Amino acid sequence: MKCPSCGFPESKVIDSRPAGDASFIRRRRECLSCQRRFTTYETIETVPIVVVKKDKSRESFDHNKLMRSIIRACDKRQVTREQMEQCAFDIENTISNSLQNEVSSAYIGSLVMDRLKELDQVAYVRFASVYRQFKDINDFMDELKQLLGEKKGV
Repeated sequence: MKCPSCGFPESKVIDSRPAGDASFIRRRRECLSCQRRFTTYETIETVPIVVVKKDKSRESFDHNKLMRSIIRACDKRQVTREQMEQCAFDIENTISNSLQNEVSSAYIGSLVMDRLKELDQVAYVRFASVYRQFKDINDFMDELKQLLGEKKGV
C-alpha cells in the first residue's frame, strides 16, 4: 500500500478490525520509510452490475445516484440519514443477491418505491411522481387513492 505522505510503496499492518456492518475491514498501517500511520479500508471486490435504461443504453450501477434519489424523495421528511443509507444498502443487496449482471432501471425503481412505501409515504409519492412520470393531477390522485386504500385494508 502506497504511503499517502511520502509515496513509499510498502507499509506494515498494525491493526485490523471489521468496520461498519462487517462488510469491510479497517486496517491501520505504518509506512516503512517515514513511519507515518494511515488507515485503509478493504472491501470484497464484486462483479459490477450494469443498469439497462429505458432507451436500452447501459451504465454501471452507481450507489451515489441511488442515494441522491432517496435523499431527494425524503427531503424535509423525518427520515434519518441512517434510514436512507439502510434503504440504499438493502436495495443494493437485493440487486447483488439476484445474481444477475444486468438489471433494468425499472426493477431498481420498483425496489426503491417498495422500500420508500415502508419508510415514508410522502417520500414514496414524491419518488413515484417522478419515476412513473405523472402527466397530471389525476395520475397523482390515483396513486394517493391506491395508497389510502392499502392503508385502510391493513
